[in-house]
Amino acid sequence: MSENVLDQVVDRLIATGKTIATAESCTGGLIAKQLTDLPGSSAYFTGGAVTYSYAAKRTILGVSEHMMFVHGSVSEPVARVMAQGARRVFGVDVAISVTGIAGPSGGSESKPIGLTYIGLSAAEGDWVRRFVFDGDRAQNRESSAAAALQLLLDYLDGKL
Repeated sequence: MSENVLDQVVDRLIATGKTIATAESCTGGLIAKQLTDLPGSSAYFTGGAVTYSYAAKRTILGVSEHMMFVHGSVSEPVARVMAQGARRVFGVDVAISVTGIAGPSGGSESKPIGLTYIGLSAAEGDWVRRFVFDGDRAQNRESSAAAALQLLLDYLDGKL
């Protein structure tokens, strides 16, 4: 991940006074860690949820069992609802979600290893980006976190 993107995200969050929360699955809290590595992060970071299981996505973020059954937990609709749920639960201006298949197992022909959906929810709307990363487990998680921060920067810069 480019420290430059993280620095830019933090600068924009502080300058705008916006607060953020995370809802992470395959990244296991990596985005929250990166956002809180810097001193003063309590000015913009409210909290995060690592919702790895179906049950956690359902009970914490409000993702319906039906949605996960129909689309799978790694899907655009689930990423969208995860971000919406985190924004609601934490009462923040913007929330980022990540759900994916980091590997080395768990992939299929229709949902390959590295498939990741990153969601962002804000008052202005909701966005989801789809990626297929081709690294190992650690690389896919790092790539997912970097892509989430880039999506957040794009939002903060008015590019969405």
